[in-house]
Parts: sequence; C-alpha cells; structure tokens
Amino acid sequence: MPKSQVRKKKVYTPPTDVRPTATAATRKPSPVWLPITAVTLIVAGIGWLVVYYLSEQAYPVATWGYWNLAVGFGAMVASLILLSRWR
Repeated sequence: MPKSQVRKKKVYTPPTDVRPTATAATRKPSPVWLPITAVTLIVAGIGWLVVYYLSEQAYPVATWGYWNLAVGFGAMVASLILLSRWR
C-alpha cells in the first residue's frame, strides 16, 4: 500500500492582542505569611465549630447563639479566599 503524503502545516502563532502580557509571566511568588495565615484560619474555624458543637452551644460565645456557626464557617471561607491567591 502506498504511503500517504504528509502535509506541512504552518506553526500556529496566536494574534498579538490575545497573547498574555509579560507582567503575567513575571508575577512574584506569594509571601510566606499567606499559606501560614490560611492554614491557621482553617484550623481556627474547625476548632471554633468543634468547640461550639461539643459544648452544646455554650462556648465559645454563648450570647452569639447560631452566629458562632457564621464565625467558624467565615474563617474557613476567608482561608479559601487566601489560598486562591497563593502562587
């Protein structure tokens, strides 16, 4: 069986207006405090919720009631926001 011919294709180069700018490639790595703060917020949020449930809603702050859940989950969401900025 005869061998088919190989077509030579041009190398694709994206248009200049779509190419990423040089500043995107030269971004600095994240500071050291960012992952430390994010992990601390995750641990603090989980700890807050565990204390809240195990104390039968008496601790950490009894007068806040169910707002203790918002504090615990808020800390974890804040850590996710920080981790999304980690390079």
